[in-house]
Amino acid sequence: MSIPSNDARQPASLPRASIVIAVFNEAENVAAVAHEVLGALASIAPFEIVFVDDGSSDGTPALLEAMALADDRIRLVRHDRRCGKSQAVRTGVLAARAPWVATLDGDGQNDPADLPDMLNAAWAALGSPPLVAGVRVRRDDPLSRLIATRIANGIRSSLLGDHCPDTGCGVKVFRRDDFLLLPCFEGMHRFLPALFQRYGHPLINHPVRHRARLMGTSKYTNWGRALVGIFDLAGVAWLVRRTQAPHL
Repeated sequence: MSIPSNDARQPASLPRASIVIAVFNEAENVAAVAHEVLGALASIAPFEIVFVDDGSSDGTPALLEAMALADDRIRLVRHDRRCGKSQAVRTGVLAARAPWVATLDGDGQNDPADLPDMLNAAWAALGSPPLVAGVRVRRDDPLSRLIATRIANGIRSSLLGDHCPDTGCGVKVFRRDDFLLLPCFEGMHRFLPALFQRYGHPLINHPVRHRARLMGTSKYTNWGRALVGIFDLAGVAWLVRRTQAPHL
């Protein structure tokens, strides 16, 4: 893992929120995604965008490095090899300078305009800091993926009782320190509602927009997700049963 390329230029004040975006071979999309985030989050300034390049083999790292040099609100952390989305998100959270983190996917399917309301909902919550989870109210995905997702969500919900209808949505808001206390494993990003609730944090489901991918193709297949998800679900169900964390 490399150090963010523009860390020497510290901002005048620490950001209120860090937007963590994990990417792998998204050269066609990263500039548009960054532009949208910069425009959408003006109301919660100061903020930073932490891109985590998960071992891309295309022009993604070079583009992100140039963007980070041009705008000190953008930072880049690189993995030396592909480690998976969950580890990339964790790397971004570790690098984040703000107490609160929001996550987005790097393909343009998430709308950054949803983030200010989600962050404000988190900041206004009383009691234990919540996880604010995006729920896609109208998905712009092929029918086969919609069917597979609906089946997977039903199975997961019945086994974990996590009360979240869309754990696969990449838009989430949480407190940095709370996330870093969770166990880390590849696939954990799909089970954050169950894990956060087990550690005593309330869940806020927040409707978000969903769009078609800007450019390129998905790095995952329905069968690939399903096969990995079966093992992950069994492991998380065991982990949730075996976790007795104090509610602080």
